[in-house]
Amino acid sequence: MQFPVSRLKWTGALAILLLVAACATVPLTGRRQLNLIPDSQMNALSFQQYDQVLAESKLSDDPEQTALVRRVGRRIQHAVEEYFRSRGQSDRLAGYDWEFNLIESDQVNAWCMPGGKVAFYTGILPICRDENGVAVVMGHEISHAIARHGSERMSQGLLVQMGGMGLSAALKNKPARTRSLYMTAFAVGAQFGALLPFSRAQESEADHLGLIFMAMAGYDPRQAPAFWERMAAQGGAKPPEFLSTHPSDEKRIRDLEALIPEAMQYYRPAGD
Repeated sequence: MQFPVSRLKWTGALAILLLVAACATVPLTGRRQLNLIPDSQMNALSFQQYDQVLAESKLSDDPEQTALVRRVGRRIQHAVEEYFRSRGQSDRLAGYDWEFNLIESDQVNAWCMPGGKVAFYTGILPICRDENGVAVVMGHEISHAIARHGSERMSQGLLVQMGGMGLSAALKNKPARTRSLYMTAFAVGAQFGALLPFSRAQESEADHLGLIFMAMAGYDPRQAPAFWERMAAQGGAKPPEFLSTHPSDEKRIRDLEALIPEAMQYYRPAGD
C-alpha cells in the first residue's frame, strides 16, 4: 500500500513537532531527551509495580542493615530535594513518594523506579562495605530516576512501536502491548525490577549526578571509584546482576575520577 506524498510529508512534519514538544533536559548534564510520558502516569505505573515486587519478595529482617539503607536513602533524598529547591525547580519532584527497602536476596543488585521507589538487595551490601559505599550505589540508582531514564526508554518504545501514541491512549487501546513496553523498559516481572542495560550516555549521567548528590548528602565522592573497582573484581565467568546491567570498566573509573573535582565543590562532610 502506498501513501500520497502529501500524507507522508504531513506525517513526517507531525513526528518532528511531536519530538520537539516532547524534549526535556537532564539536570546537570543538560542533555536533551525524548519524554512523551507525564511523570504522574509513569509514577502511577511504578508504584503499582513496586508494591508487587515487595509483595513477592522477602524483606530483610536485619534491623541494622535496613536502617542503614534507609538512612542513606533519606540523606540523598534530601540532597536531591535541596538541589532542585535551590534552583526553583522543586516541581520536578512533584508526585514523588520516596521509599527505601532492603530485600533479602543473594542478588548483587539495586534499583530505583520513577517516583523514588528504591530497592536494595542484601547481596550487594558486602561489596558496598560501609555507609559511603551504600551512598555510591544509592546516588547512582536515584539519579537514573531523577534523569527520567526509564521514561526516556519507554518513550522511545512508544514512538517506534506506536507512532508516538500517548501513554493513556496506549493503555486504553493496546493495554497488553503497552504493559509489555513498560516491562521491557524496566525488565519487571521475573527479574523483580532489575533494569535492562542503560545506554552509555545514561550510565554516565547517573554516575555524574550520583556523585553530586552523594557529596551534597555528606558522603565522600572520592570513594566512588573504589566501589566500582570492588564491583569489577566480582566479575569472572558470570558477572553479578548489577554488573550485567551497569557496565563497569577502566574507562568508567577514569571518568568518575575526572568528575571528582566538580563533586568536591558540593561536598560537606556530615556534621560540618
